[in-house]
This record gives sequence, structure tokens and C-alpha cells, in this order.
Amino acid sequence: MSKPKVLHSREVARTRLFRVEEMGLRFSNGVERTYERLVGFNTGHAAVMVLPLLDDQRFVMIEEYAAGTEDYQLSLPKGLVEPGESLLEGANRELMEEAGYGAHKLELLTELSLSPNYMSHRMQVVVARDLYEMRLEGDEPEPLGVHVFHFDQLPELVQRPDFTEARAMVALYMARDLLRSPQGDVQSTI
Repeated sequence: MSKPKVLHSREVARTRLFRVEEMGLRFSNGVERTYERLVGFNTGHAAVMVLPLLDDQRFVMIEEYAAGTEDYQLSLPKGLVEPGESLLEGANRELMEEAGYGAHKLELLTELSLSPNYMSHRMQVVVARDLYEMRLEGDEPEPLGVHVFHFDQLPELVQRPDFTEARAMVALYMARDLLRSPQGDVQSTI
């Protein structure tokens, strides 16, 4: 299928973090529609989520306040890659800031989007192995909880009301399946 033609695009609202953009589109069959989407400011910085592995069975999660759900939620360390950092350097820094670990081995697992019909946001998922204790001060307003889980706990974990981050769920299941495969190597998927 050919992509629709963009007839116009304009900003209709703006916050400190996001812009709402209206797009007029014409599809290949001639039908025209107006869409709205949430667009992050074009900072040119990638977003990264880190899956820290203590070993092939255990992983680290953080617990932080989530304003969207107005509750404390379990997730994986995540944030923006800063200017001058590579994706893997940014992943390691976020891991140190949020979970108190650094990693000697970092590997890209996948790229995920969130609600692609309405958002332009993409997140790179990085697996961190060979961890060591290392804490950097981050921008979090309070210390984050750090918890260790076992991959065998995934069915129960995804049922918890404090774990609703779908991207983290996908990353955990992908990593679990890769670790259980004969190769057991994330890089074989890249």
C-alpha cells in the first residue's frame, strides 16, 4: 500500500513536553481524513528502556510514581539519551541513575512504539548484562524502589495492578524467550 499524501499539518496545542498536531491526509483511494497525533519536541534524542539482567533467570525492575496512573508502578529503567551520548551510553547512565547498577555488556533488543496511531514516540529497548553496583544521581524527585524478579514470575507479575507498562512487559517476554532459546544471545536477533 502507498502511504497517504499529507495535505497539511499544523500545531493545535502545546505543552512543556508535547505538541498536538493536526494532519490532513489523502489516501490512495481519494478519501481524505483529518488526524491528530501527539508529537514530542524534535530534540533528536532517542528514548531508551533498559532490561537489567542479574543472570539468565533474574532481572531488576524499578518502582516510581507514575503521574498518568496516579500511583506507584513497576517498570524498567528508562529515559532520554542525552546530547553527545550513544544509545548504549545513555542506557547505561539511566540504569545507574534509576537502578543503581552499571553494565559491562549492553545489547539492543528491539524498538517499540506506543499507540502508533496517535503518537510518534519510539523507544529502543536495551538488554544490560554483567551488572555491577554503581549509582549516579538522576533527575528523579525521590529515590526509586529497586526490585528483583525471576522470569518464572512473569505470569504473576503481569497480573499485578502496579505493573501496567506494556512496553516493559513485551521486553521481558522477548528477553525470556531469547534466553531460553538454544542461542540464548540477544545479538542474534539484531
